[in-house]
Amino acid sequence: MLIIDVKEGESIDRALKKYKRKFERAGLMRSLRAKKYFTKPSVERRHEILKAIYKKQTYGT
Repeated sequence: MLIIDVKEGESIDRALKKYKRKFERAGLMRSLRAKKYFTKPSVERRHEILKAIYKKQTYGT
């Protein structure tokens, strides 16, 4: 559960902005989407390796 400290006189828009930022950084939606479907560890590892190869080709020398 996310807790946001709202100071006296602070606008609701600012508090919402804080909440959205904290929610995004917590990675709750990312983890929920990842847990929605089971992927085998070998498939996850293959995905990580392909991602690393792509990054190396794109950004590496």
